[in-house]
Amino acid sequence: MVSYMISASSGRPAVTKSQLAYETIKARIVDGSYGPGYRLVLDQIGRELDVSAVPVREALRRLEAEELIEFERNVGARVIAIDPAAYRHAMQTVAIVEGAATGLAAPLLTPETLARARALNDRMRRSLAEFDPLAFTALNAEFHEVLFSACPNPNLVELVQRCWTRLAAVRDSTFSSVPGRAPRSVEEHDRLLDLIEAGGDPAEVEQFARGHRLATLEAYLAREREVSH
Repeated sequence: MVSYMISASSGRPAVTKSQLAYETIKARIVDGSYGPGYRLVLDQIGRELDVSAVPVREALRRLEAEELIEFERNVGARVIAIDPAAYRHAMQTVAIVEGAATGLAAPLLTPETLARARALNDRMRRSLAEFDPLAFTALNAEFHEVLFSACPNPNLVELVQRCWTRLAAVRDSTFSSVPGRAPRSVEEHDRLLDLIEAGGDPAEVEQFARGHRLATLEAYLAREREVSH
């Protein structure tokens, strides 16, 4: 968590109370502490952070603009719950932008970076024995970030990160809903790394990375169709 008491001697600007509130609330949405529908009470958050309601309100307006929360009349601010249609659209967007970023990043990935990705995927594989969807999801996100963050286009990287943040509310439940997808995801990670290490064409890497993400989406939607019938 970001500290709002930064020494002036460090040479870095102090984090404002509004920024503190924003980063704290956003982090809790992303890590699942504030799940879909969670009510955000200004006074309560203000007491936790030792700030007034004003910077908390400013933070919530920023999060509303990012479509992470919404204000309901006579209720206040709540974390947005993504419906299946919105989830599908968001995942399709992630597949496109993350696939493109991974493809552009592929030629720039060092052996050390690829080794780190391999190690993360090995941890994911070992975790399948005692499956924890939340821990698996966190490792999955870290694995993909290792690959796409090397993309030389910063705007594209920012788009991917925004999409992942937008999906945070439902991302935690994806592998909970379709645990059978987890081992296949690990296998696809292996194939993606093999492709990159073999010097695969960036367009081929992009296509594989996109297909990998869409396969997770299809597994989730197939499960939703089964539940609804």
